[in-house]
Amino acid sequence: MADRAEYARKGIARGRSVVVLQYADGIVFVAENPSRALHKVSEIYDRIAFAAVGKYNEFENLRIGGVRYADLRGYTYARTDVTARGLANVYAQTLGTIFSSVAEKPYEVELIVAEVGEGPDDDQIYRLPHDGSIVDEHGSVAVGGNADQISSYLGQRHRDGMTLGEALKLAVESLSRDNNGSERTLTADQLEVAVLDRTRPRQRKFKRILGRQLSRLLEEGDTSAAGTAAEENGGGSSGSPDTPGDASGK
Repeated sequence: MADRAEYARKGIARGRSVVVLQYADGIVFVAENPSRALHKVSEIYDRIAFAAVGKYNEFENLRIGGVRYADLRGYTYARTDVTARGLANVYAQTLGTIFSSVAEKPYEVELIVAEVGEGPDDDQIYRLPHDGSIVDEHGSVAVGGNADQISSYLGQRHRDGMTLGEALKLAVESLSRDNNGSERTLTADQLEVAVLDRTRPRQRKFKRILGRQLSRLLEEGDTSAAGTAAEENGGGSSGSPDTPGDASGK
């Protein structure tokens, strides 16, 4: 079993990381993924989304199974009976059965299932490692790649009530950090971003953020970060290079 666990962990670590953060109006998913056809982040049901790292064919099969479970349960009972907790339990049973079976190799995947609630305190985020255990997360979570380092970085900087631009900027900063401490530059074309937005008037709260809107939000995050730094240094009107005006003019 230890060998199977090590095999799965090594496969997951080879994947690019995914970060999930709570912000004031919902939950944002940010993945380093240059592909526009193969998604790491997807909608499952009205208020529920799914993110994964590892082998694409394996987590895609799990995603499809989750969609079928949600549709069947919502049709048989009521739409409100489809919850992230119930879906996480189904995934946990599937992953646990596969991991403990000697007839097949363990899945090289790690999942995140999230549900946006009426308020921040009602949000639910569950992380499911390869062995089928369930970890209840709050605030921020990272999976894949150098997830431990990213999680530590997020834990020190994430705060309640962040705007979408601020949360997105923090997520990109965390993904840009390599194991050796150096930083890369991630552009909008290298990112896959989606949100569960509780303020949307529609029943379905999932939305992908693409193109010009994503670039604008990244710029807003730069401006907010510069404004915060200026306030901490005693005011933002000193004409220093870190003022919001200079940041937004890049």
